[in-house]
Amino acid sequence: MLVKDILKGKQKELVTALPNTPVRQAMQLLIDNKISSLPVVDENRKLVGIISDKDIFKKIFETEGDYWVFTVGQLMTTNLIVGLAEDELSYIAALMTNNRIRHIPIVEQNRIIGIISVGDIVKTQMEHIKIENRYLKQYLNGSYPS
Repeated sequence: MLVKDILKGKQKELVTALPNTPVRQAMQLLIDNKISSLPVVDENRKLVGIISDKDIFKKIFETEGDYWVFTVGQLMTTNLIVGLAEDELSYIAALMTNNRIRHIPIVEQNRIIGIISVGDIVKTQMEHIKIENRYLKQYLNGSYPS
């Protein structure tokens, strides 16, 4: 399965932040949208970084709670691993596993078009397992259409 097939099924609008977004506002976006990372884009929607709940949590701990003075641009990860719409989902899963990350921004001409999460991969794998189980059960009980 290709990344673009997963992106088609995701109906939610992509939530992003600008580098000058205050961390407190980024936290509110994460909470309101029930997500754990925000792609960071410039005014032209060019991907410039990503900030996760872990990045914010780490800064809260380091500063003993004085996190509100920071912007997303000061905390975001800029050394990004990205995917393409034509990538195989198994490739994206391997990137996540090998790099111990939970989200891969999907880009086209340096502009973000979506994001794939570990949850997206697990959901897709579960759907494939259900379909495979159904066919196997039909085969075993002789009701498989041939």
